[in-house]
Amino acid sequence: MSVFVNKDTKVVVQGITGGTAKFHTKQMLEYGTNIVAGVTPKKGGSEVEGVPVFNTVKEAVEETGANASVIYVPAPFAADAILEAVDAELDLAICITEHIPVMDMVKVKRYMEGKKTRLVGPNCPGVITPEECKIGIMPGYIHKKGHIGVVSRSGTLTYEAVHQLSEAGYGQSTAVGIGGDPVNGTDFIDSLKAFNEDSETEAVIMIGEIGGTAEEEAAEWVKANMKKPVVGFIGGATAPPGKRMGHAGAIISGGKGTADEKIRVMNECGIQVAETPAVMGETMIRVLEENDLKEKCKTH
Repeated sequence: MSVFVNKDTKVVVQGITGGTAKFHTKQMLEYGTNIVAGVTPKKGGSEVEGVPVFNTVKEAVEETGANASVIYVPAPFAADAILEAVDAELDLAICITEHIPVMDMVKVKRYMEGKKTRLVGPNCPGVITPEECKIGIMPGYIHKKGHIGVVSRSGTLTYEAVHQLSEAGYGQSTAVGIGGDPVNGTDFIDSLKAFNEDSETEAVIMIGEIGGTAEEEAAEWVKANMKKPVVGFIGGATAPPGKRMGHAGAIISGGKGTADEKIRVMNECGIQVAETPAVMGETMIRVLEENDLKEKCKTH
């Protein structure tokens, strides 16, 4: 089991003929991801890495039975690409694109209400179920199959946590990069719910950052509903208030969204928070030990 993606996921790459998309299509195919189609308007009938290209997502879905898409479309056109995936009734759309205007995403979010498509992103590294399916830009080789779920607002911190776990012999069920934008699709709670229900996931590491209140809300949800141990980390503890740090959502304003506040709420809700990125893996292993899950989660 896994969450959101697995070996049966059939992927269409939106914007496949662009340079970045071509590079990552090759990487995803080499990882074993089942990429069945690409989409670039007016490029239908061509091929990229042996993958047939169609003019529209609808056409690609009709021809190949694709049920998920990954979007590498430039920011000005990315919102339309997400809407196209939604209209084609895909189960999942993962948007890698960064710098999408916030108002564009507000419209997308409103349009998606009540629709069947799950959006992950934008401005995210994607989703990977190790040794089955990698959709996005994460380095596949650091991931190992296992029982730890990872959900994160930060791409690089995801890789750091995964690498530490894999090196110590603890694989992952799925790693979900939800992205760092203020308006996004899948959030912490959506991902935690999925991990909570997944029979293969034994524990979860949740990596947040300053700005907004998503981590606090997720911590309250964990306290009320989560049946599995959760370890946390908050990036950006040293950021000055009022200054945007890297991600569009990473800004402390009006005393809200500080690292201290997030860590306080997480601790109160029973989440052990790693003090630095360097000890995310160690903290998780310690929590596994406390919950008698160390042997169960070790990948031999």
